[in-house]
Amino acid sequence: MVTIATPGPEGSHAWQAARQYAPQAQILALPDNAAVFAALAQGRADHALLPAYNTREGRKRDFCHLLAENPNHYWIDNVVVPVHLSLGALDGETPLTTLIGRPPLLQQCEEYITHHFPTADLLAVHDLEAAMARLKAGGRSDCGVIEAEPALLAGGLLLREREITPYNRTRFALLGKKLPPISGYDATAAITTPLKDRVGLLHDMLGEFARRGINLLDMDSETDPRSQELRFYIEMEGHIEDPGIQEALRLIADEVIRETGSIRVLGSYPRVDMRTKRIKKCGFIGSGEMSQWFARRLEGEGYQVLLTGRNSELRPEEMIPQVELVAICVPISATAATVREYGPLLSEKQALILLAGEAEESVAAALEATAPGVEVMLVHNLWGPKAATMKDKNVSLVRTQRSGVLCREFEAFLYKHGATISLDSGPDHNLLMGVGQKLPSASAIALAMTLRQHALPSQEIERHSTLTSAYSMLAMARVHFQNPRTYAEILACPGQGRRIPRDFATNLQTVLELAEGGDIGALCQLVEQNRAFLGEDFLRPTMKVALEVDNLLGKTRN
Repeated sequence: MVTIATPGPEGSHAWQAARQYAPQAQILALPDNAAVFAALAQGRADHALLPAYNTREGRKRDFCHLLAENPNHYWIDNVVVPVHLSLGALDGETPLTTLIGRPPLLQQCEEYITHHFPTADLLAVHDLEAAMARLKAGGRSDCGVIEAEPALLAGGLLLREREITPYNRTRFALLGKKLPPISGYDATAAITTPLKDRVGLLHDMLGEFARRGINLLDMDSETDPRSQELRFYIEMEGHIEDPGIQEALRLIADEVIRETGSIRVLGSYPRVDMRTKRIKKCGFIGSGEMSQWFARRLEGEGYQVLLTGRNSELRPEEMIPQVELVAICVPISATAATVREYGPLLSEKQALILLAGEAEESVAAALEATAPGVEVMLVHNLWGPKAATMKDKNVSLVRTQRSGVLCREFEAFLYKHGATISLDSGPDHNLLMGVGQKLPSASAIALAMTLRQHALPSQEIERHSTLTSAYSMLAMARVHFQNPRTYAEILACPGQGRRIPRDFATNLQTVLELAEGGDIGALCQLVEQNRAFLGEDFLRPTMKVALEVDNLLGKTRN
């Protein structure tokens, strides 16, 4: 039986990567990388699987250095694993004063720790299994442990929080004694010995690759800690047996660096894509323009997409068993009913994405209608199907306690395409949408009703408006030019958002009474109170934008 050595306890991401690569292999879990290389040298393991690159840390330099010092082993393959780090402890309530983890994992969680545990002591350990045993023996309920969920559960800890580092992946390198043959889609990694610096060294090295049409996938420079001299790490497309790569590396060593043997080839292996996906197929319930908009972009990322609707040949109940992720994209008023109808058909390890503008009722229905193992998240995209891209456009996410790895992958899709993501609770989302959607829609409809009531032609209103007061006319025209059902759905949807237009109507009545009573002092006081609340940080940049809009409107009118 093949034995693969990995760093970290059983259930760690390295252990999971080894199990993914060779399900039948014997896995030797060791405390750290040095112990893994020792096991290789002693013949206790046939292969090793070690982290080579992480999307949050970058290249793992200690791995490259250890491999460079072990000429009998090569980098021969890769396994890319999404890193799902969780926080565990002995109980779920005791405030945590100390966080324990292996050094690279603590580094990957730096942003999370700074935000949630700014005063906690950090304890970096190499043998996490032993550390968890000591924690349990001492009853240290004030200590949290950061690791993969299976490792925490195997250590007898309770999960405090899942998925604390989104957009996190690690590329693991498989080491062996023999280089694999050319596959036709390969890469080669090499590292130089410490070099004396000279003018043009990097330029001349790159020239040798450029002249032969060799594309570099990665290049990194570092200072050797012992000699304080320069080292270069290079990863290039192609196999070490390719004549062009052999010639380039020979000339770089002999004529550019001018030291034979100054380049150590770390390995050649099939090229990998860091964007490992757990989702292969997505299904939409609702085949309208917005569903089609998302479907096109998901297909561009390599996902298969199935669309179902009222008139589609494929029915939702037939589609659901075929996919990993189901997205419901129907009118707001129909979302909860659709969730209750089809939610029970989803099984464990599937995800339900609610593409909806209302959060409280929709999310509650989804959590009630689906099994506990179904992931649930709401996504409210604040753009329509006419948008060319989602770059710099706002999207509101409402995660739930059941938002897991599949939801994170959909979130990563939004992130990659440049959407500006806001994380809201259900009530907060609805309240903010009351400001962002309900109130503008209600105001636009009421303004048009007032024009109609007084038989005022819109052209005359525009001629008697300042550029700033014309903004409301623009919003009114936009609402009435598009599908009225959209705005009716926005206004009628339930939740906290209804408070906003109601409170606005009350406040408007107050303002009108003061104005009709000629109380200028009270009106000025209201404006000053509002100005203090809004603050300079909001008002100054907003005024700048308003002036730019005024300039544009002025040019348009002329």
